[in-house]
Amino acid sequence: MKVSQAISDKFAIGLSFACAIHCLALPLVFILVPSMVALPLQNEAFHLWMVGAVLPVSIYALTMGCKQHKRIKVLVWGFIGLALLVLALVLGEDRMGEIGEKALTLLGATSVAIGHWLNYRLCHQHEHENCDCAK
Repeated sequence: MKVSQAISDKFAIGLSFACAIHCLALPLVFILVPSMVALPLQNEAFHLWMVGAVLPVSIYALTMGCKQHKRIKVLVWGFIGLALLVLALVLGEDRMGEIGEKALTLLGATSVAIGHWLNYRLCHQHEHENCDCAK
């Protein structure tokens, strides 16, 4: 597996999980630790920065994986997830409500993570064959 592709896949999976943790755990943390309400983590700017980080890393890793393995499902899972993340950002809480925005964000993050997991798994399956990503 190319080092940059492996790092990109792992980084994108980590970003997807960070996004999911942000959506699910942060409200609980705010309830349990009232002084954390002053932190700007609930701000929409956080979502913008996360999507800004996820898009280039995911597009790079997923397209490289698709080129290596010729498996379109890797690209489909990832790009559907990226589209859902962008849609959640564009529509926002104002148009979809808090639950709708979180649901769309979690669905998108999960889909992106699945795409990267499939890509990573395909590279490891070809580790002992003559696959470029195994190098």
